[in-house]
Formats: sequence, structure tokens, C-alpha cells
Amino acid sequence: MELLNKTAIVTGASRGLGRSICLRLAKQGVHVYGLARNQSDLEELQLEIGTLFTPVVLDITNTSALLNWVNGTFSKSNSPDILIQNAGIIHHGSIEETSIDRWNDVMNLNINAVFTLTKAIVPLLKASEKPSHIINIASIAGLLGNSELSAYNASKFALRGFSEALMKEVRSFGIKVTCVFPGSIDTKLFANMENFKGSSNKLDPNEVAETIEFLLKTSDNFLIDELTMRPLRTKS
Repeated sequence: MELLNKTAIVTGASRGLGRSICLRLAKQGVHVYGLARNQSDLEELQLEIGTLFTPVVLDITNTSALLNWVNGTFSKSNSPDILIQNAGIIHHGSIEETSIDRWNDVMNLNINAVFTLTKAIVPLLKASEKPSHIINIASIAGLLGNSELSAYNASKFALRGFSEALMKEVRSFGIKVTCVFPGSIDTKLFANMENFKGSSNKLDPNEVAETIEFLLKTSDNFLIDELTMRPLRTKS
């Protein structure tokens, strides 16, 4: 896909990997709608990027608000080209320590909101003759189970299955679907997990964003449906 003048939606845009993706896409001439809950972070990012970035203060687990935004922003004659679903939360704790509310919080953001936004966007992409690409950011935790990460694992395993099913459903319409499985990324996602012993050598979000750009730039008849990324060494 040629990225100049394309339109992208990026969830979880205000920090970490989402922020890096927005910056990289804008440098390629993509108009980015960045969705997140933190207004000040989005406004700061808009100041850095300029007119190619539209901040959207939105809780994507609020189904009616999310659908109202999609319907008020896009149509079959004005569809986005790129959907990058990056928003996510993690919970660390044993089964006994994981409350039902916390389990539902993880599922609502990591998989239910992905379904809702995808369901709203896919008809617009199908109606367009333009190339389009959906990229879902999963995790190594969507491939391997981890002790005391059951909610996060379940949500990311679900995202993998959802992405594969979606890919097979929409590929004949010229819509690419890629599920990405990064190892630990150096972001604030793990900041409040004092007892979590992850890799001390984490991926740089800018490097992951560079890989996302590469995926988007592949030729229109070339699909990478799954991609795993890890740091070379497990310890820094």
C-alpha cells in the first residue's frame, strides 16, 4: 500500500506503541485518527504531529459512543484505509486474586472492543475498492500461556483466533488482516506490575512501529497474516 494520503484509525494512541505508530504513519503522510481516553496526552501528540493527527477522546469499551463516532466520521463513500487495534490492558494475578470485574475489564478492552470496532469498519472497507489493512496488536502471550496472566492470555489467544477467522472472511474483498505478536515492549503497560518477572530486555516501541509500517507498505497481493517479534537477548 502506498501510504501517502491514506487514512488510519489507531486505538490506544496516546502512549507507548500507539503513540509511536501515530508518529511514524504521519511522517508517511497518513491522516491518523488517534483514539484514547487521555485528552491531554492526545493534545500533546497533536501538537507534535500537526494537522495530520485528529485526537479522538473516547473509551472504546463504551459501545454506543464508539459506534456513534464511527458513524459520524466515516461512510461507505468516505472509508478509512487502515485500522490498527492497539489498545489493551494487562492484569497480573492468580485465579484466586483475579476478580470477575477485573477479568471483564481485560476482556472488554482487549477483545470485545476489537470486535465492535471491526464490525463497524469492515462494511465500509468492503464497499471501497481501495486497498485496506487491519492490524491487530496481540502479544507473545497470545501464543504461550503464562502463570498468573490468565485474563491477558485468554484475551490475546482470542484475538489471534478472531484475526485468523476475520482474515479468511475478508481476504477475497482485498482487505488484509494481520495479527502481530510482540514480546514485552518498553512501555507503561507493565509499570504497575511490581511482581511480574518479564524480560529485562524489552522491545523498543519505535522498532515495533517500524515493523507495522513495513507491513502496511507490502504490495497489495502480498499478505503476512501473522508476525512474531522478540528481543534477541532475554536480558539487557
